[in-house]
Amino acid sequence: MPAGLVYEVNLEVEDAVAAEYRDWLRGHVAEILALPGFLGATLSEVLDPAPPAGFAGLCVQYRLENEAAYATYLRDHAPRMRADGQARFGGRFRASRRVLHPFEER
Repeated sequence: MPAGLVYEVNLEVEDAVAAEYRDWLRGHVAEILALPGFLGATLSEVLDPAPPAGFAGLCVQYRLENEAAYATYLRDHAPRMRADGQARFGGRFRASRRVLHPFEER
């Protein structure tokens, strides 16, 4: 069984701010990857299911060492980092999150 965790954030961002949001997101992801226990991330454009009209769909999948690293992130860093996105973009984006535990790699 593979070790680690995948923390996935799915975003719907208004087209009017999507380019600015992507630029901000790159720095945001870099800041998260500097935290202990984060191993890497993949940023993707969501193609299917298509985002609602007027929105861009984005997905970030972070790879973490273990559940303890994720718990530390939630406790010590997530509130501040999420607040930064809200302060910059307000209600112009929506985020949903999920945590995955890989059980097989091929």
